[in-house]
Amino acid sequence: MTGTQDLSGAPARHRPWPLCRRCCGIALDLGSARTRVWLAGRSTVVDVPTVTFPGAGAVHPVQRGTIIDTPGCSRMLQRLLGNRLPRFTRPLVIVTTPVLDGVAYRARARAAVEVLRPRSVLTVPSARCIALAADADLSRPLVVVDIGAHLTEVVLLCDGAVTDAHRAALGTSDLDGATTPEQIVEAVVAMLTAMRREDRTSLIAGALRRGVLVAGGGALRPEITHPLTARLKAPLHIVPAPHTAAVRGAARFLQSAHAHPSARAGLPPLAHPR
Repeated sequence: MTGTQDLSGAPARHRPWPLCRRCCGIALDLGSARTRVWLAGRSTVVDVPTVTFPGAGAVHPVQRGTIIDTPGCSRMLQRLLGNRLPRFTRPLVIVTTPVLDGVAYRARARAAVEVLRPRSVLTVPSARCIALAADADLSRPLVVVDIGAHLTEVVLLCDGAVTDAHRAALGTSDLDGATTPEQIVEAVVAMLTAMRREDRTSLIAGALRRGVLVAGGGALRPEITHPLTARLKAPLHIVPAPHTAAVRGAARFLQSAHAHPSARAGLPPLAHPR
């Protein structure tokens, strides 16, 4: 692919963020309870409730890992990011996605971010982002357990690709009601047991010997992680800052995409003083 040419005739190139002034990028994790955003060139993650206020009350546009109100997500993103993006730029956007939500979620996520006038939108499974944030060795099978506010996912990655996945509509926000930490532990154990039963190879067994990578807000709950270690009889590796692991991993995907030669095609020409 041929890059855009500047006035000197040299090929247009991306510089590492934050030095790159030609383009901007967004890593986005649309969670059921919290929305987390990493903006290119910033060293912090924007972390806000996933909520809109179309009328007198609050509305939650994402529930149990499903986007139920696409226009509401758009309004939230416009309010959150509209004034944070450089003028006259079209961002490259990476969106994390629940593993089992498939085409419908990705289509709604892409529709929601159109309000930001993206140059391109890429979707990446949250489990892959978490593994990347943890600097995990993806050359070997890896089990990722993501215990979020409304959703818990257990995912087997092989060579970085999703090989098997299970989910439960259960999370840390349910602990305020009738749900107990033991029920979340039981759900994770049941999902891993089902994956073991369905596995015709030794991938799950090998991954469990290596240990389980745990992320999401539930990773910060000792009443979940301690009994989970005992039940699985496998070490648990808690991702640093587990509640923001998915968006930080997405940010690393974003940086890789930004540096790829194919990304040069969308560059605007360099401005030169007259």
